[in-house]
Amino acid sequence: MLSLQLPTDKPLKVLALGAHSDDVEIGCGATLLRLLSERPGTEVCWVVLSGGGTREKEARASAKDYLKHAASSTVETLTFRDGFFPYQGVEVKEYFEDLKRRYAPDLIFTHTREDLHQDHRLVCELTRNTWRNHLILEYEIPKYDGDLGRPNLYVPVSPAHAKRKAALLMKHFGTQRSKHWFDEETFLGLMRLRGVEAASATRYAEAFHAHKVCLLG
Repeated sequence: MLSLQLPTDKPLKVLALGAHSDDVEIGCGATLLRLLSERPGTEVCWVVLSGGGTREKEARASAKDYLKHAASSTVETLTFRDGFFPYQGVEVKEYFEDLKRRYAPDLIFTHTREDLHQDHRLVCELTRNTWRNHLILEYEIPKYDGDLGRPNLYVPVSPAHAKRKAALLMKHFGTQRSKHWFDEETFLGLMRLRGVEAASATRYAEAFHAHKVCLLG
């Protein structure tokens, strides 16, 4: 399997977009933990589009734990209505346009376009409409719908980072622990399966969809 490295000649600026308050952690939490441990100069802008009330408190406490090794970080939480993003499309689009003027990332994490959750799909669509010349990695969210696809980019992660991701999710998102799928076995199991697909020497990996990548551009 071909391995590529992110450039190391400058500090990395990362934008992590999530529709809901646990999406970034589920989709790319272990990758962020690895990235920040290996690239301590990394700057992160972390966005939660539907995170009001208790969910905002959970999101901010979780992001604080994940981002403790970032050189600098910004966490933005908004209150778009869960499940109604397509019907608030103008307002969501205006936020994305404002964010583009304020932040110029090197790497963007977002939802995948094949996700069956309508909020997730809109976030992906607007990510690609807003940032046209950026490295965008679309992460996956396991759920009842059974919409996990066939990713084409993998990030091996250590057992320590995989287990910390799962533990932090259980620690911070008490509002979600009653859901039948929200447990450490789900998160570790998916990372173990992706590790098999990636032939990961560490046994674990997170997987992404990279629809356009320019090599040696």
